[in-house]
Amino acid sequence: MTEPRRLFDCLQYHLDRKPLPDMLAGKAAGQWKKHSTEEVADTVNQLSAGLLALGIGPNDMTVEGRDKVAVLSKNRPEWVMLDLAVQQIGALLTPIYPTINVNELEFVLNDAQVKMVFVNDEDTFHKVMSIKNRVPSLKEVFTFEHVANGRHWKEVMALSTPEGIAQIKPIADKIAYEDAVTIIYTSGTTGTPKGVMLSHRNILSNVLACIPCFPPGDEMRSLSFLPLNHIFERMVTYLYLFRGTAIYYAESLETIGENLKEVQPNMFTTVPRLLEKVYDKIMQKGNELTGMKKKLFFWAHSLAEKFEINKDQGAWYNFQLSLANKLIFSKWREGLGGELKCIVTGGAACQVRLIRIFTAARIPIMEGYGLTETSPVISVNRYQEDGRMFGSVGPLIDEVEVKIAEDGEILSRGPNVMMGYYKRPDLTAEVITADGWFHTGDIGMMVENKFLKITDRKKELFKTSGGKYVAPLPIENKLKESPFIEQVMLVGSERKFVGALIVPSFPNLKDWCRKNGVDENLSPQEMIHQPRIIEMFKDLVESFNKYFNHVEQVKKFELLADEWGVDTGEMTPKLSLKRKVIMEKYRDAVERIYG
Repeated sequence: MTEPRRLFDCLQYHLDRKPLPDMLAGKAAGQWKKHSTEEVADTVNQLSAGLLALGIGPNDMTVEGRDKVAVLSKNRPEWVMLDLAVQQIGALLTPIYPTINVNELEFVLNDAQVKMVFVNDEDTFHKVMSIKNRVPSLKEVFTFEHVANGRHWKEVMALSTPEGIAQIKPIADKIAYEDAVTIIYTSGTTGTPKGVMLSHRNILSNVLACIPCFPPGDEMRSLSFLPLNHIFERMVTYLYLFRGTAIYYAESLETIGENLKEVQPNMFTTVPRLLEKVYDKIMQKGNELTGMKKKLFFWAHSLAEKFEINKDQGAWYNFQLSLANKLIFSKWREGLGGELKCIVTGGAACQVRLIRIFTAARIPIMEGYGLTETSPVISVNRYQEDGRMFGSVGPLIDEVEVKIAEDGEILSRGPNVMMGYYKRPDLTAEVITADGWFHTGDIGMMVENKFLKITDRKKELFKTSGGKYVAPLPIENKLKESPFIEQVMLVGSERKFVGALIVPSFPNLKDWCRKNGVDENLSPQEMIHQPRIIEMFKDLVESFNKYFNHVEQVKKFELLADEWGVDTGEMTPKLSLKRKVIMEKYRDAVERIYG
């Protein structure tokens, strides 16, 4: 087969080269169920034929005219099979976060005029059914799990006939490289969702440009848990499929630890927030050690904190680090399955300190950067060490260009830049210039003419009442290096000075209380009002202020008792802060800072 031109070509690509016994694998009733390449290809064709029988198809092949199929589901093999089945009959998949609120769901289904929805389980089924009568285009809802009164997805496959199967190829043959493949609605931190139209060319050019950045090798396994409705995990899925890497789906975010041990993956993708949690767990275990073991743990940790990439730190340091890797870090690697070649992180800025420590422990962290609108990768740190730089988001990938605007904004151009926002040429014109440069909304610079470095989000910069600009992200990431700070958000727009809302790390704070004669059984609510704890945080913040210039220093803060999350509305599904929501919710705390 020639060079692939559509995402769904990965199936034939596999069959022609090296079919896998475990192309996709999911866990059902406590057992891993593996789907071979042949089985996946067969299921996809039956599903396509069933969808055609239900009247789903390409129609006139315009983006507006093509039928839309939505999916609200956790990651599972059926998700990818549905994606491939919808693609090869010229319909468009519109993935939606399962946790979306019903008002946004109603908006998206109507905006895209979705004809059919596939849902994960009873919860997502009821969510869609509660608004079904307000979405005139919606004809059918199918479920992946068995749900009372719900139609099971296998009913679609049951409609497959040999005549139906024969209809697939003529349709698939008409689908071109430049044709749309999906519409992804970005929840974003502002306003109504926008539908990003991506083509086969957008995503496939990204896949092919990223393959050389990843570790080489055959017969690799990956673990997948970042939401598939997010372009990062979906693009990486096709990268795995074109590379012949088996994909195992974690049961949930809670079971990642066990799933890593069962699957022993060679790689996975993550967001910084989950990496922070892995690190915190390791540090908690280290703190529970006693005597010589504890000394060794923290000796190894302090060596890792000094690690530099692409720089020889001398024979003595190298000897100590290899000893630390034998005695201590080998256990870290075992905890992550023992076979890991790398972890790829994106979606938000990752603390450099974490990347440094994990890399020293022979768990290379490859941080990358991009947006839904860029399918998503613009740049990524390479698996090869000379293509990595701590504190950067790596070199640009092939065929993608970047230029820095006068105000510092990163502009990007390439085959990965979206077709536009669905039915919103006005919004498209705001972000893409006539000569194809996309405005990312991020501020950054090129280092050594090779590595892209992000310094902040343009819209998150704020100005104090003294007229000085403050970039919150780097300061927040620095503060999160403290084991006592779980989450933090800077405030101070149009105010005299910079303040901070801080969610303490309560497990570590309990520890501190025990050692410092403060009652460790206090609730978080009581802890944040303890004078000695407030005093400790004052010293802590003060010790960090030396890293920031005068304007950026945190002068006052408020401690909060509840962790911010997606369910409670303070974080986006990619786990970045919804600053507006937090400002609104903790208005009283902010007023106390400036009171």
